[in-house]
Amino acid sequence: MIDGSEGEGGGQILRTSLALSLITGRPFHLIKLRARRHKPGLLRQHLTAVRAATSVGAAKVQGDALGSQELVFQPGPVKHGEYAFSVGSAGSVTLVLQTVIWPLLHAPGTSTLSFEGGTHNPMAPPFEFIAEVFLPLLRRMGAQVQANLERVGFYPAGGGRFTAKVTGGEPLQPLEWHERGQVVRRQARAIYANLPKSIADRELRAVQNLLGWERSELRAIEVESAGPGNALLLSVEFEHGCELFSAFGEKRISAEQVAARVVKELGEHLGSDAPVGPHLADQLLIPLALAGGGSFRSHALTQHTLTNMEIVGRFLPVKFAVTDAPGDTRRVTVGAR
Repeated sequence: MIDGSEGEGGGQILRTSLALSLITGRPFHLIKLRARRHKPGLLRQHLTAVRAATSVGAAKVQGDALGSQELVFQPGPVKHGEYAFSVGSAGSVTLVLQTVIWPLLHAPGTSTLSFEGGTHNPMAPPFEFIAEVFLPLLRRMGAQVQANLERVGFYPAGGGRFTAKVTGGEPLQPLEWHERGQVVRRQARAIYANLPKSIADRELRAVQNLLGWERSELRAIEVESAGPGNALLLSVEFEHGCELFSAFGEKRISAEQVAARVVKELGEHLGSDAPVGPHLADQLLIPLALAGGGSFRSHALTQHTLTNMEIVGRFLPVKFAVTDAPGDTRRVTVGAR
């Protein structure tokens, strides 16, 4: 039995449990699901993740209903094929991908996936983070996976769509990532839909004032979307990898405030020489555990990451060691238990 109120107490406990249950064949019983959230229980994006895992893994499930705070999941064999998953709201579909990608990479075969819902949601990694930061790292580890954005879906309207192709059956290779190297490329993108371009221009002007980036590194990008929305993305490509940080426009929050938020987060990362940011650190745990080893250096470990370590360790015979590293950073090492 897994207590969903432990640690960070959010949806990551559910997603990790679903993915690793399908890989190991171990059933689980999850109680107090998302107990630490303002709206506990299954929201649409979590329910979609459950049903996606059920589909690709021929699983039997109890408790798969909106608002449910208890789930019993009995996995079956993972089957590749063509799958379509729709959240039916602006709930994050990038998180649904991060539920099914692991069992599909583990089992031999090729799958074509389509996801509809929120591609740019303040509470989840935007599509660009997946495509430019996360998937390239998986490919470095030997994974065969591609993703393509077809339509942006901002919160709260949703309506976004992306596709992915996943070929599984090849074991992931350990990743050792401790140095990021010199900056190769910087880019600030203000993405907007059904809003005045002046909002994006003000965000970019604030970024330029705060960071001193060149005009050639700033882009305002108008996109089609079901509803209004705005995301400010700051990406920095280093010699040995990329990081991306984001902030989203909100009512009664000025463009300058949006820029200040994401600049602060990027500044904290650049102030350290660690290659891995706090969000990416959490997402590297499962692939390194499946690879059976590896390590990386990060400047911060969130409660989200620490909770995920605990859940991964319940399904896979691995252990995580966190030690101090130079420059006030943390070294995370994954090894056999």
